[in-house]
Amino acid sequence: MNIEMLNLLDRFYALLWPMLRISAFLAFASIFSIRAVSLRIRISIAMVLTIFLSMQLDIPKIDPVTAEGVKEIFNQLFIGLAMAMVMQLATAASVLAGQAVSGSMGLSMATMVDPTMGSVPVMSQFFNILGTLVFLSIGGHLIVFGLLLESFTLFPIGKVLMTQDLLGKMTAWGAMMFVAALLISLPVVITLLFVNIGMGFITRAAPSLNIFSVGFPAILLAGFVVMWLAVPSMVNRMSWWWVQTFGQMRGMLLGG
Repeated sequence: MNIEMLNLLDRFYALLWPMLRISAFLAFASIFSIRAVSLRIRISIAMVLTIFLSMQLDIPKIDPVTAEGVKEIFNQLFIGLAMAMVMQLATAASVLAGQAVSGSMGLSMATMVDPTMGSVPVMSQFFNILGTLVFLSIGGHLIVFGLLLESFTLFPIGKVLMTQDLLGKMTAWGAMMFVAALLISLPVVITLLFVNIGMGFITRAAPSLNIFSVGFPAILLAGFVVMWLAVPSMVNRMSWWWVQTFGQMRGMLLGG
């Protein structure tokens, strides 16, 4: 009986530590934490990955009710949250790009309630959906799961991730979020800037024209036309941004 209990505890410890990291990642990662991915799906994915890992890795036996075990619980949760935060910042770049485009087109007041991002302009929702489709089209979900499984080799259980180098990388990645948002929205914003300048010249030359009745529909129509023409360029930039995200996730584990 005691031997069976010991074997049961060993199996429990082998499943506990990978489950904590994987569950924290799936609970807070931007693509997998949306309502479309239900809680049952996330639990099923976490269980499958955990069982697979438990059969492939030699997981150390750490009692979770001891001080070392409590420390390791927080450590595994922090690793999963850190990897999920990288993806959250990547998605936030698309939302920022949509806000810049909405401001240029005059659609800042047209907002939608996003369960993950809160109240965002409609163009931000469009950019978010487009970024998600790009993520899935390049096989990002498979790459992310591969990085998550590889993290147990690059950063095994028992090693602390919280370092000064990691904090510096996360700060630099937050700055890169604004750079990516600028690159994604740049074609539309620059074109609409010239349209606004042209409308200013027209209004100056013909003061009798009402800028609100003429300028706003013209800018809105020009914005949709430019968006339609700039979609291939924005898709390429989003693909580049997701590749940088995958590299940041792996570099964070290698440099930790």
